[in-house]
Amino acid sequence: MAKTATVKKATAKKAAAKKAVSKKSTATKVNAKKGSAKKASAKKASTRKASAKAATTHLSIPKRNGWQNTLSARKTAILEYNQQMAAKRDDWRAKNAGFYDDDMAFLRFLIPEGSRILDLGCGTGAQLAGLKPSFGMGVDFSANMVDVARSTYPEHEYPELQFRVGDVEQLRSLRGELAGPYDFILLSDTLGFVDDCQAMLEQIHDLCDEETRIVITYYSHLWEPVLRAGEATGLKMPQPEVNFLSPADIGNILGLSDFDVIKTEWRQLVPARLFGVGTAINRYIGTLPLIRKLSLRHFIVARSQRKAKRKDLSTTVLVPCRNEKGNIESAITRLPRFCKDMEVLYVEGNSSDGTFEECERVRDHYAKPENGGWDIKVFKQPGKGKGDAVRKGFDEARGDILMILDADLTMPPEELPKFYEAIATGKGEFINGSRLVYPMEKGAMRFLNYWANRTFAMIFSFLLNQRFTDTLCGTKVLTRADYQKIQAGRSYFGEFDPFGDFDLIFGAAKQNLKIIEIPMRYADRTYGEPQISRFRDGWLLLKMVVFAWRKLKAF
Repeated sequence: MAKTATVKKATAKKAAAKKAVSKKSTATKVNAKKGSAKKASAKKASTRKASAKAATTHLSIPKRNGWQNTLSARKTAILEYNQQMAAKRDDWRAKNAGFYDDDMAFLRFLIPEGSRILDLGCGTGAQLAGLKPSFGMGVDFSANMVDVARSTYPEHEYPELQFRVGDVEQLRSLRGELAGPYDFILLSDTLGFVDDCQAMLEQIHDLCDEETRIVITYYSHLWEPVLRAGEATGLKMPQPEVNFLSPADIGNILGLSDFDVIKTEWRQLVPARLFGVGTAINRYIGTLPLIRKLSLRHFIVARSQRKAKRKDLSTTVLVPCRNEKGNIESAITRLPRFCKDMEVLYVEGNSSDGTFEECERVRDHYAKPENGGWDIKVFKQPGKGKGDAVRKGFDEARGDILMILDADLTMPPEELPKFYEAIATGKGEFINGSRLVYPMEKGAMRFLNYWANRTFAMIFSFLLNQRFTDTLCGTKVLTRADYQKIQAGRSYFGEFDPFGDFDLIFGAAKQNLKIIEIPMRYADRTYGEPQISRFRDGWLLLKMVVFAWRKLKAF
């Protein structure tokens, strides 16, 4: 029996040993696989770096369509410098990651993922790739920079990215390869290196349509001594002598080149993270009025004026109404026929004075040919508040142009043709009415409301980087296509707006629409009572200011 037990123990030990060997073997294989994967990844990265370094072994300027022969002595020197710096460019980006990450964050705010982007002066392609375009074309006059871009973002891994060697001042030589128009054309620090900014910008029109946005990033001219000091101490990548232009200079050149400036922004008071201190200063102090203009970076968004053409567009006039029975018929009888195809939508908000029934009566009466043959539709809003009514109406609208006409008629319906012309001729893309430019009728607006409107208009002008004199005017006009863009990007702001004004204003600013105001004479209402609570709505507006600052500035 003892012998049998001993044999069993020995067998068990052998089995355990075998199992242990098996586990060890399996673990070795797994580790080997992981090691292989790491080695493969490292090898891949090493190969890319090697390719990048190899790209800089040739300093000769490749011949392409003869454009290199026309370079000035200044640009030839800049080109040779960039040829030499190509392999080091991404290392400098890594060294100054805080600066470049902040730059990229604001560019991502301006340029949504999935856009068609042309990057003029693309360098090694890192910025273009970081914007995640559906199609991205990078152009740089340094062949070495382009070689690094192609090796870092090879076509088989990044089929959406393409890179070309070419001079941005001679874009017409690349016309057949650039595949325009684009959603965005990016000039990131590019204006500093060109000889004639106006001539270069004028060539860009060929690659634009009416919706294309030009995004220019640039170093502030106020920081030139600091930047030179940074280069001397090795804190910043050195660069040859460049054009240091102010925002006013660039705006002037854009105007001379037939571009329309939409907005200007200043960023980065401290161009480094500094263990989070620099980030906090940039977010909470660098975004404040006046102080922000001392920042290192400025951004300009513009559009081509040459692409704006007059169009004959259909129109939907939306009339949100609650307890406005006495104004419903006047909204039709006073409304001019300012385009061939018009519809009127009444969206009623659970009134207690018979407004809904009056809307239906007016619809039936004025639909008859002898009474004008108006295309009128009536809806009940599903929720509460003007914002809900506006969203319901715009979802139901069929017109190319969407207009809001408040049912109190304090904004005269007779003024709407001006709004139509502003949109149809391309003068603006989001048209806001203003009650605070011309003198208004006595009693039209209460004293506290007047000064609150003035104050909030100034605050929101700062937050949106576009001038507003009256953000709370109910009359707002835009195309249905642009509204759909705002709707698609609504998740950025969320369902925050009970007024129905700021949802559109914030969205228009985020989508880089050209915003203009049309002043009109504000009239006193002839029926009903104002539906504004000064203190409740004032508190909501204060909360909205904080919300907008977080979403539009401090991010």
